[in-house]
Amino acid sequence: MRVLISGAGIAGPALALWLHRAGADVTVVERAPAPRPGGHAVDVRGVARAVVERMGIREAVRAKQIDDRGFALVDEHGRRLAEMPADLFGGEGIVAEIEIARGDLARILHDATAATTDYRFGDRIVAIDHETVTFASGRTERFDVVVGADGVRSGVRRIAFGPHAEFVRPLGGYSSYFTVADPGDLDNWSTMFNAPGGRAVLVRPEAGGTAKASLSFRSPPRHDRISRDEQVRVLTERFTGLGWRVPALLAELPRADDLYFDEVSQVHVETWARGRVVLLGDAGYCGSPLGGLGTSMSLVGAYVLAGELSRARTPEQGFAAYQAEMADYVAQGTRLPPGGIAMSAPNRQVMIRARALSMRMMGRWPMRQMLAKQFGKADAITLRDYAPAQAG
Repeated sequence: MRVLISGAGIAGPALALWLHRAGADVTVVERAPAPRPGGHAVDVRGVARAVVERMGIREAVRAKQIDDRGFALVDEHGRRLAEMPADLFGGEGIVAEIEIARGDLARILHDATAATTDYRFGDRIVAIDHETVTFASGRTERFDVVVGADGVRSGVRRIAFGPHAEFVRPLGGYSSYFTVADPGDLDNWSTMFNAPGGRAVLVRPEAGGTAKASLSFRSPPRHDRISRDEQVRVLTERFTGLGWRVPALLAELPRADDLYFDEVSQVHVETWARGRVVLLGDAGYCGSPLGGLGTSMSLVGAYVLAGELSRARTPEQGFAAYQAEMADYVAQGTRLPPGGIAMSAPNRQVMIRARALSMRMMGRWPMRQMLAKQFGKADAITLRDYAPAQAG
């Protein structure tokens, strides 16, 4: 079986690993010129940890893990209002047991597959006609299966399924991430400050003398695909005048060379396959950063898709089995936590205080039991054993 995967982030290389073990000939195409470094922290939760173990990359992940010991809310003076230690819900809370920079996990997966996968950076798919694929470079080839693992704004989904607007649902906000100097007093805690107007400021620990800053705000859709200079302007206007670390973060913002800015949105696709094309991870099912299971769903989805393709007589049968196996897990993984974006970024000061009070109660009954069920969705699937096809 010849398989073409679009996207060399996390889902694509993870699928390439399992498909190679199943005997497939795998090509990965990525429009970026090289693997993307850095990125915000992602987490590996629930059954996805077992997938990482089966892949044989657990030690590599452990070597790059971020020492993030919990999540805290602070006021404009930096005084702690509430906190949740990382171990409160067995490593499945707001901060997970396994936290790693997105770029580090992508690099680990790339290195684990580089010798067995044909990686083509600096190119992309521009047309799919049955089994024939045309690339931006002008090259044309035939593949038995084409996989869109290219994120929320998937080019494969747009070509094979339809425009983004049919599948991407804005949640009423924007989020940004960029690297800053480690302020030196995080004590390995992710720390958030909320301000009226639906504004949220988060600083997360990293390794190597840096931290990751996030500036998020509630807004109807109005900043689609704006330039970097415009992104800096919008963020500066939104957050100027706030306390805590905000002035220092805004001073570093114009110099950040890794600024990410995008709408907070979900992706819902009713059926993940059309013909010989199938979607994986955020391209087909994304619960947004608020859902908290994006990376885990990508890793588990890659394992299941490869396994079902290895058992099926035809790709179409494999796609149907993949969706049937993943459906309940994805439904839970894309469900927003109580309150959604309104709870993450409250508009009014009274709601900010209520959120801090609610977080202080998270470790107590009955709130603890309610949240344990919410965080337990990371285990809402039982992994099949696809051996010997996936042995390795």
